[in-house]
Amino acid sequence: MTPLLELDGVHACYGAAHILHGMSLRVDAGERVALIGRNGVGKTTVVNTVLGLARLTGGQVRLAGQPIQKPRAYMAAQHGIAVVPQGRRIVANLTVEENLLLGAAVGRKGPWNVREIYRLFPILQERAHTPGTALSGGQQQMLAVGRALMVNPALILLDEPTEGLAPVIVDQLADVFGQVASQGTALLMVEQNMNLVVRVAQRYLAMAKGAVVGVGPVSASAEGLKALESHVMV
Repeated sequence: MTPLLELDGVHACYGAAHILHGMSLRVDAGERVALIGRNGVGKTTVVNTVLGLARLTGGQVRLAGQPIQKPRAYMAAQHGIAVVPQGRRIVANLTVEENLLLGAAVGRKGPWNVREIYRLFPILQERAHTPGTALSGGQQQMLAVGRALMVNPALILLDEPTEGLAPVIVDQLADVFGQVASQGTALLMVEQNMNLVVRVAQRYLAMAKGAVVGVGPVSASAEGLKALESHVMV
């Protein structure tokens, strides 16, 4: 099976700062993978390298089996990879519905459209003509998830999707991620909330110092949760 996303011995930098040191991972079709680790180990840089926001200096990034020498955000979308970025990045001068339609601009066919997003997140329909940045933090995250789904992706990269959100919103998003995964969409989730990880992910990759240092299946048992938390304790 050709992976949807593969990093093979990747080194990446921001300017002179060398962040990823031989980072390797793969996500296959339909997989749900959590990327965990302490703050500052390079988790977000993995996402930024795929998008071309961090400079690839060594190793190889492959999208749907195709080597990408100079990754760019539009390349990810063309290969069926959507992103829910850290900080949401809602476009300030666009309404909720206009922000959603940005996700459809790549022109991929699939089950997700504005009506389906409103079914998933009714509050977005209620506020369809409101500026996207006028929403609450939780509602903005729903909008960011909906915008990613509008790509009709094979894989969604979720970068700290529950950061700063109330537990009730986290629970709602966990249910949504489960629904999305049940339709066959793969997930790569950068996340510090281990309760969410055990609800959504099938396996984890633990990072330290810009590389993977641990892998394994995700277990919802007390022992499994303790093992996951040991990788993210500061």
